[in-house]
Amino acid sequence: MNRKTLVLPTVVGLLAPVLVACGGSDSGSGSDAIVVGTTDGFIASEEAPAPIDPAYAYDVGTWNILRQTVQTLMVQPRGDGEPVPEAAESCSFTDAGNERYVCELREGLKFSNGDKITAEDVKYSIDRARAIKADSGVFALLSTIDTVETKGDREVIFHLNTADATFPYKLSTPVAGIVNPDTYAEDKLLDGFKVAGSGPYTLDAEEKDGKLVKAVFTKNPNYKGTLEVKNDKVELRSFVDADAMGDALETGDIQLMTRTMTPQQIQELSTGSNEDIDLVDMPGLEIRYLAFNTDDPAVKSKAVRQAMAQIVNRDELVTQVYGSQAEPLYSLVPASITGHTNAFFNTYGDPNVNKARSLLTEADITTPVKMTLYYTTDHYGAATKDEFEVLQKQLNDSGMFDVSIKGAPWDTFRPAEKKGEYEVYGMGWFPDFPDADNYLAPFLDADNFLGSPYANSQIRNTLIPQSRREADRIAAVESLSDIQDIVADDVPVLPLWQGKQYIAARDGITGAAYALNSSSTLQLWELGRGVSG
Repeated sequence: MNRKTLVLPTVVGLLAPVLVACGGSDSGSGSDAIVVGTTDGFIASEEAPAPIDPAYAYDVGTWNILRQTVQTLMVQPRGDGEPVPEAAESCSFTDAGNERYVCELREGLKFSNGDKITAEDVKYSIDRARAIKADSGVFALLSTIDTVETKGDREVIFHLNTADATFPYKLSTPVAGIVNPDTYAEDKLLDGFKVAGSGPYTLDAEEKDGKLVKAVFTKNPNYKGTLEVKNDKVELRSFVDADAMGDALETGDIQLMTRTMTPQQIQELSTGSNEDIDLVDMPGLEIRYLAFNTDDPAVKSKAVRQAMAQIVNRDELVTQVYGSQAEPLYSLVPASITGHTNAFFNTYGDPNVNKARSLLTEADITTPVKMTLYYTTDHYGAATKDEFEVLQKQLNDSGMFDVSIKGAPWDTFRPAEKKGEYEVYGMGWFPDFPDADNYLAPFLDADNFLGSPYANSQIRNTLIPQSRREADRIAAVESLSDIQDIVADDVPVLPLWQGKQYIAARDGITGAAYALNSSSTLQLWELGRGVSG
């Protein structure tokens, strides 16, 4: 492979023959671990003592631990697309209304300790997540389930309370993961960093002061599924920042680094100046946005939120902070997802201070409006602070706002956000699955991910259910567009940008091009050792 950035198109699967030829055919049979770096932090705290319990976990970092260790009935395929059976041998809707979904388990499934897996274990796992209703909000992914029924040892029947064409995708997410009832209590989360599943790896967690500093994934000899595991062991190390992670890659202490690299690191690596390291550039569905506590006095008036939407200059923000690594976003739904519209651009057009002033004047809002924008210092990358400094300057320069910014580490930021302590705060979203529904319902439906007080009855009672009836997602576009138009008018969230994703790997590591899918799912089983240069 030449020393250059490898750019993958959206349909990654089409490149499979080329990538195999480029990366060699090594099956990863060596016993030495491939070491992967990340800046994701994994903390078991008093407020969140069970960070990787499937019934609680709901962020990209913890899900990427679970996807290696906990098996789901369905899985997203290697080159993206509709989910395919994993722990299941087959799954399908059995009625015309998309309300009855039946899965047949593979024969011989076992947990990593050798215990047999039956349909009752699947029912137990999913009913458990629904019953615990963790405050992370992840259980809402299973909200369309009415009851789960079993027939014999291998058949699981899901009776839905409404049509849900996205249900197969939801069964591919970790909240629907199969866990061992002997380890996971029915009514209590499993504290710490223990996992008892049937995925491609087992987990050995090294922790210090409640923090997971090293996760060692060892090939599970009892795994039975569709994934081809190309190595015996992978070690995931958590770094305090991207600079430390980059230094470790340079020295060879790690062989691959993933999220989150700084824009500067990506720019330097893209030049190919280090002949021992390749940068892989691939499509991403990550978005960033501002969220509003619509009950807070500072932003309770819709006019205030609309004025902010009228002032924020996304082009300037992206150019100054992220360059070519991101692009402006004018909806919660990314541009590459079926159903996307530029709702915010259609509503507000280009940034315009005079229009913002008119909105506030008509609503009799005294200016400047004083508020604080909160951001997390250690969850979305080092550039987050720069991003908020640009937003602060844009709003303050308008004369309409008096904005302060304040950062906090994720383990305190997220609990405070869920408690409603922030009036405006920055968040990112890595999709649970690549469908427009997953960029709308988690923010707008009941029991939403943000714990937002914003509630629109038309969205919740009519448009979301209506869109889920359509197995052909093109047929759902009208409902999805209506939702985006309402969001642009009410502004409970303010979308900012959509990003690419990157992996940097040292020579001799194969499979890096597949180590992340478009939903930022870490696929460690794809990594191997061989000829990559």
